[in-house]
Amino acid sequence: MSSYPIAPKVGIGIVLLKDDEVLLIRRGKPPGVGSWSLPGGKQELGETAEETARRELREETGLECGKLVLVGHADSIHRDAEGKIEFHYTILDFAGRYMGGEAVAGDDVREVAWAKADEFEHYALWEEARRMIEAAFRLI
Repeated sequence: MSSYPIAPKVGIGIVLLKDDEVLLIRRGKPPGVGSWSLPGGKQELGETAEETARRELREETGLECGKLVLVGHADSIHRDAEGKIEFHYTILDFAGRYMGGEAVAGDDVREVAWAKADEFEHYALWEEARRMIEAAFRLI
């Protein structure tokens, strides 16, 4: 995504659950380079939101999921030192169960990890990501 957009971009995230764990990725590109997050990325023209979630999951982690459920949305707005909007995503988050594949860092990802709720402090997860994970465990 280019910085300093003239309009918000649609981002799609996925909360992938396996037993009592959730898949996390360490971002390799801005925004949030180096931070832990949920897999996801920018929706492409002509692609449905669910198609985006599945594509991003495959590209970033090599994994497949089952049925997807829309969990919620979050707004990710990043401002520079002068207060100008450098990045602006409206993120739709889906949740699904792990169906197969070996978790490997791909595409824009440095690292992948399966984490339990009591380990989230170690990953310094964004509060909105935690909210989506909690909702996913309630819904699925």
